[in-house]
This record gives sequence, C-alpha cells and structure tokens, in this order.
Amino acid sequence: MTVIRELTVDDWADWRALRLIALGEAPHAFGARLAEWQGEGDTEARWRQRLLDLPFNVLAEVGGHDAGMASGTVPDENATVSLHSMYVAAFARGHGVGDALIEAVAGWALSCGARRLRLQVFDDNEAAIALYRRHGFAAAGTVRYPRPALEMVREVRHPSRSA
Repeated sequence: MTVIRELTVDDWADWRALRLIALGEAPHAFGARLAEWQGEGDTEARWRQRLLDLPFNVLAEVGGHDAGMASGTVPDENATVSLHSMYVAAFARGHGVGDALIEAVAGWALSCGARRLRLQVFDDNEAAIALYRRHGFAAAGTVRYPRPALEMVREVRHPSRSA
C-alpha cells in the first residue's frame, strides 16, 4: 500500500535522503546533478529553501520506506501547476507509486484552482512518458531543460471524472 505524506520544511532531511538517491540512481532523468547538491551545496538551509520554493512536496511510502517523491508549483497566470522532481525508487516501480504521486499533485492543483498540470520529461525516458500518458498527459511541444525535453500537459479534473 502506498501512503502519501505531504512535507513541511521540517521534513527536509527526508526529502534530502530520497532526492540524493534519485539524482544518483537516475541522473539521466533530472536537470539537476548530484554533485550540485553535495559538498558545499548540501546544507540544511538549502534543502529547507527547496521545500519552501515549491509549495507542495510529497513523499510516497511503501512498507515504511520512502519510495517516491514529487512537487507542485504555485499555479501560474494560466492556472497551470508544474509537476517537478518526480521520482519512484527502483524497488517500488510498477506498484502504483507513480500513479499515487501524480494524483496527489493533481488533487492539490485542483484545490488551488488550477486548470492544467504541466511537466517536462526527457524524451528518452520512455517509462515515465508511458506513465504520464496513462494519466492523460499529452505532448505540448519541446523545451530545453537543460537538454531538449518533451513538455506534457493535462487538464486537472475531479477524480470522479478521471479517464
């Protein structure tokens, strides 16, 4: 069973632990690099600020272990929330963790009055693209983040109206 836990800045150490694993295990999937968040970049103040910069941050837990993470931005002027920092740990892939994370961010976006959810994914990340398509995301163009990536968008809808 997947349990979604919304984080506060006081949960920075939990976010840090899983984010460092994510950047180490799947560097091809992120714009950030592990080295940027280690050494001098690895400070409590920086991790706390990261959780403040994006107002919605969640961890997914499976069997008492942190299994995934995702964040959402404040809705922009077009009522669009961006989904950021999505990661599912290798041991939890294929068990609904990604589904739970996407729907947690979508539910939060809906509660903020957003109409759309947007994300960027590198076009060689086929498993992630398939997951996002299952959740109603469609290609909306390409962006440079920090290399070319596919931008995907879906409407935010009440769970009872999900596809």
